[in-house]
Amino acid sequence: MATVLTQPGPLAREAVRLGRDAARILRGSTEIAPSPKDRRFADPAWSLHPGYRRLAQSYLATTASLDRLVDDFAAEGAHWREVEQVRFVFNALTSAMAPTNTLMGNPAALKRAFDTAGLSLARGLRNALSDLVRNGGMPSQVDRSAFTVGEDLGITPGAVVHRDEVVEVIQYSPSTPTVRSRPLVIVPPPIGRFYFLDLRPGRSLVEYAVSRGLQVFMISWRNPTREQSEWGLDEYSQGVVTAVDVAREVTGSPDVTTLGLCAGGQIMTTALNHLAATGDDRVHAAGYAVTLLDFSTRAPLGAFSGPRVLEVARRNSRRRGVISARQMGSMFTWMRPDDLIFNYLVNQWLMGEDPPAFDILAWNADGTNLPARLHEQFLDVFAHNALVKPGALRVLGTPVHLSRITVPTFVTGALTDHITPWDGCYRTTQLLSGPSTFVLSYSGHIQSLVNPPGNPKASYWTGGEPGPDPHAWRAAAEQHTGSWWEPWSEWALERSGDEVPAPESLGSADHPPLEPAPGSYVRDRVPG
Repeated sequence: MATVLTQPGPLAREAVRLGRDAARILRGSTEIAPSPKDRRFADPAWSLHPGYRRLAQSYLATTASLDRLVDDFAAEGAHWREVEQVRFVFNALTSAMAPTNTLMGNPAALKRAFDTAGLSLARGLRNALSDLVRNGGMPSQVDRSAFTVGEDLGITPGAVVHRDEVVEVIQYSPSTPTVRSRPLVIVPPPIGRFYFLDLRPGRSLVEYAVSRGLQVFMISWRNPTREQSEWGLDEYSQGVVTAVDVAREVTGSPDVTTLGLCAGGQIMTTALNHLAATGDDRVHAAGYAVTLLDFSTRAPLGAFSGPRVLEVARRNSRRRGVISARQMGSMFTWMRPDDLIFNYLVNQWLMGEDPPAFDILAWNADGTNLPARLHEQFLDVFAHNALVKPGALRVLGTPVHLSRITVPTFVTGALTDHITPWDGCYRTTQLLSGPSTFVLSYSGHIQSLVNPPGNPKASYWTGGEPGPDPHAWRAAAEQHTGSWWEPWSEWALERSGDEVPAPESLGSADHPPLEPAPGSYVRDRVPG
């Protein structure tokens, strides 16, 4: 940030420009106006009241000036990771500077206070004090009391058929008279709980997959504490192999298909690499959803890849044994401060509204920890691109060489994903050696995963065989209305064997049902 603010040429140019803008704003002769999509300035007062109009114009002129300084910094040849670090800081700063974050600078909040005779202010103060005590001083995004896991969320019928120190494996009950003989093992990320894939009826990937006749098994990771600080990729990769073997034994199938999501896809990849290196073919095909394996692609996450930032993160997780859900969530939240922080600050603290009751936000607030060892390994993958450098990483005693993985793959990215950019996800089609299918979803990171068919606004792109250039692929791709779940399920069904009668009961003699889904680990229970 200091480097940007000490660029003499760009800084002088922006100072002059900002002075000219300020003069025009005072005279009322500028055309500066907020975007119609900027909900912060939707109240009519921002265009009709001369004071508020000038206040908005001054803020917009300042933020535009800072954006141009960052662009100049990039144009002078700064490394993209440094640019993203500066952009992250400036974005947080300008979001916090918005006049709408203050009572006097928010005409809608003032009107609400007048209309409620001050009751909204009392409610807002109550909300702010509650957040100070219970939410680390951050505005609450959701009313978590509105949902209970196992009652409202994660309710697709099934049973835990295996439990060890690291994972529970859940088998879901079939909903069709016949099923495919080859089971599907889903590998969710260890950051967050698996039930974002099983939110509610009609919004559940699990429910959808079962309805298509797939035999579905889900990994539910245990939420680690300081006692599990040494768990790393070996333990998590072994958890994937264990789930594969459980699904094979229960169904009697010699092999499985898999689906890895986000960081779960990275862990799945290390397991696939180990199997490939040992000549093991117990995984027949693998799906990837919004997963980055190659971290050389420009992404906002680069803001957290500076050596000092990474070293501080390492020290913190080593000292505490885990990186907490709140710490992890805060990093992603500050990547989109307007939407994920100040929007809620205005609604709950200034307007006095109650936090919303929304299933995906309830899941997002129900975070998990990462053990220090796994966190440190993820940082190394992130900082040094270790997954794509042959032999730079060893998991389960096997050097990672992505080109050894030859199973067919189905890869998805999401068009507006700010965490795992779609063209970075596309790189997986080039890193692995098997035949690959790529599908591009229309939305952002989580929206692309919770994406049931039937939404007329949803769409996805399909194209030919993926080549080296993702943008050439997209230019030739065809857009369809619907969800990527649909082409993925067709792909999975083609690779899931013959139809056989659905099992009448869950589990087996070796893996009997231990308890109903969604199990204990997702609720932070550890049965004795």
